[in-house]
Amino acid sequence: MTDDITPIVVSDLSAEYPAHGASASCVALHGVSLRVERGEILGVLGGSGSGKSTLARIVAGRAVRDASASVAPRITGGDATVLGHGMRSLRRRERARVTFHVGYLAQDAAATLPTSLTVSDVITSPIFERDRHYNRRAAGERAATLLDAVHLPLGLLNKYPYELSGGQRQRVALARTLVLGPSVLIADEPTAGIDVTVRQAVVELLGDLRHHHDFAALVVSHDLAVLRHATARIAVLERGALVGYGDIDAVLSDPTHPYVAGLAATYRAEHERESSA
Repeated sequence: MTDDITPIVVSDLSAEYPAHGASASCVALHGVSLRVERGEILGVLGGSGSGKSTLARIVAGRAVRDASASVAPRITGGDATVLGHGMRSLRRRERARVTFHVGYLAQDAAATLPTSLTVSDVITSPIFERDRHYNRRAAGERAATLLDAVHLPLGLLNKYPYELSGGQRQRVALARTLVLGPSVLIADEPTAGIDVTVRQAVVELLGDLRHHHDFAALVVSHDLAVLRHATARIAVLERGALVGYGDIDAVLSDPTHPYVAGLAATYRAEHERESSA
């Protein structure tokens, strides 16, 4: 990542899902603008249908139709620029370059791990997709390092995904996302399905990534507590619109939208219960 390029710049971005089958077109994002600087993690907070996963998919360069989705979001206004590449007019060759440098942890990543591969092979599969002749011993060492980083025992390397718990599979999926050493990480609900006892370890891992000067991340979650531990700044989406943006404490202490005010009240109540317990 060069010093003069802001990793993620979203400028007045609007997007929709085109009509397909019996379903009408659906507007997913309305004029969203935000930035993620080098060395920063930005949290994106919102409920179901807020557009947060659509934003993640577009910024990750995965706004294309594939086997896991019957329809892909289409940018209808503005743009998202990632590592200097505009997503609205991204060509196939540029997309390959972007997806190499941008790690993407999809919301359903844990449920879609290939069951025929060992954990080691799952983690290292992105390496061999790009270089069939890569040294297998080096790849295995990389898998072991990342498994340890996501707080899983090395004994799982030769296990298969169906032998793991949901939380373990999610952490394996995160390790696979990080295996190529991406400059940018897009994580959609990274703690989904993870037991509360290990959730904090994953959040801490994401927070530690902030210490890498050349790294930037956008972490999507519906859980404000998760984002508070991983980042200092958030963007709040509601029905596709940006309704809160900036330092977490500033956004919550002076909410300008009813949805944000509700989040702030809920968070304060939960914090007070934890403090008095």
